[in-house]
Amino acid sequence: MKRIDKKAAFVTAGLVFCLAAEPLQVSAAQDSLVLQTAGVASVLESNLTIEEYMAAAEEAKGALWGYTNLGIADVESGNLNVREVPSTDGKLVGKMPKNAACEILDEADGWAHIKSGEVEGYVSTEFLMTGPDAKIYADSLIRTVAVANTDGLNVREQANTDSAVLTQVLKDEELEYVETLEDWIKVSIDGEEAYVAAEFVTVEEKLDTAITMTELLYGEGVSDVRVDLVEYAKQFLGNPYVWGGTSLTKGADCSGFVLSVFKKYGITLSHSSRAQANEGTKIKTSELKPGDLVFYSNSSGTINHVAIYIGGGQVIHASSPKTGIKISKYNYRTPAKAVRVIQD
Repeated sequence: MKRIDKKAAFVTAGLVFCLAAEPLQVSAAQDSLVLQTAGVASVLESNLTIEEYMAAAEEAKGALWGYTNLGIADVESGNLNVREVPSTDGKLVGKMPKNAACEILDEADGWAHIKSGEVEGYVSTEFLMTGPDAKIYADSLIRTVAVANTDGLNVREQANTDSAVLTQVLKDEELEYVETLEDWIKVSIDGEEAYVAAEFVTVEEKLDTAITMTELLYGEGVSDVRVDLVEYAKQFLGNPYVWGGTSLTKGADCSGFVLSVFKKYGITLSHSSRAQANEGTKIKTSELKPGDLVFYSNSSGTINHVAIYIGGGQVIHASSPKTGIKISKYNYRTPAKAVRVIQD
């Protein structure tokens, strides 16, 4: 049987071809005619047989990772705007990063009413992947995470209670899952392997969701340069993490991301989180303003990660190869130091 190396949504006159009652058996010579008869509406490199595609379509009608009508933000770069009303003039209520998932509640006139995480609103259907295409693509986007079910969860160097505590995380914080080892879960935190007790976490499969506008705000009394710097940094949300990199678009590590953001504002920093921790004025975390830097350390107290505070208790940082540039709570792990490099 010939395999289809095509992205296809089979739709004709409102009839969804892939929901046909009987699976189709087609030869290599026939599948072109079948696709023409069905009508090809979009393209996804899936390398599936028609039977496999139809099976995916059937599965897409049911619950998938908590979604019954799955949509995926299909943007080249940046974020898909979520608006309060179905209009480009509508107030922004959130943003869906590239490949973020949503529940489609309704569709009309080129707009989809969606719910994604804590965000509900409207997005343009032009930039939303739906149906079996969304299901097939989502399979490659699923993240397995270990979710803390208690506050102050100890993250340890080794899988035993005598091992040093690397950091503590808050309840509902997500850690990258690596593997299960009897009573311990091996995780990755900002690219470094660590261990948490299995009884204090829940392992789940998740898709990324929208970011609320609250997560994107700063607070009052913030200087223009700080607002501008934070907005600039957030343009690169979702871009890749690359060890040793400094490119905001092609990939950067944690200190490379910070270095490149601050370079735009005439501030020169080292390409090392440990060095950056000594290149400003030390402040208390209670004094943090957007544009300040938050540092994290390993169990020996050595600085090994840096993030930019963006206000509202949030930081943006190049976290790991799996998650790329992301927004987190500033205390998603225990902060070791806070530094101010913008003097205003």
